[in-house]
Amino acid sequence: MLSDLLMWNKIGRIATCISQKLGVTPLQALDMFYSSPVCDQLHSEATGLYMMSDGYIADEVVLNMKK
Repeated sequence: MLSDLLMWNKIGRIATCISQKLGVTPLQALDMFYSSPVCDQLHSEATGLYMMSDGYIADEVVLNMKK
């Protein structure tokens, strides 16, 4: 599992990706991320999502929002 500092940085990069993909502010993107089930999956060692790229995780957040 990632250390807290690495996870914090990863979440920031994911929020930046979401912001760019959707044309929203980084703060709005961060709120979208924390409101999505992907956030819980990212923090779970069982899913292994933390090993995926930031862009992939951002795409998962966007896909979950469209459902």
